[in-house]
Amino acid sequence: MPLYEHVFISRQDLSNTQAEGLIEHFSTVLADNGGKIVDSEYWGVKTMAFKINKNRKGHYAFLRSDAPAAAVHEMERLMRLHDDVMRVLTIKVNEHQEGPSVQMQKREERGERRERR
Repeated sequence: MPLYEHVFISRQDLSNTQAEGLIEHFSTVLADNGGKIVDSEYWGVKTMAFKINKNRKGHYAFLRSDAPAAAVHEMERLMRLHDDVMRVLTIKVNEHQEGPSVQMQKREERGERRERR
């Protein structure tokens, strides 16, 4: 099955448990349609570059999935209809990276920045 990475932003006025509950809800939607969640991460509340629906901040969540395209389309459709979800991004990848995502790594583990010109 194809591999996907999903990032979605939910409203800032949700509690942490409600935002993590959204991850569980969309994981079950994928599982019901023949897919599975390989890994999920809750990145917390972050400030966005611009306002979305009059919100400056949002709860960010990251999912790695192994699912057929129909399951992913159904999950995205339900995310777009859900009132608490503001934005969704899904990317098809060739393979999942091992370990935590870049957002969850400590600064020391990320590596050195390149030199400025």
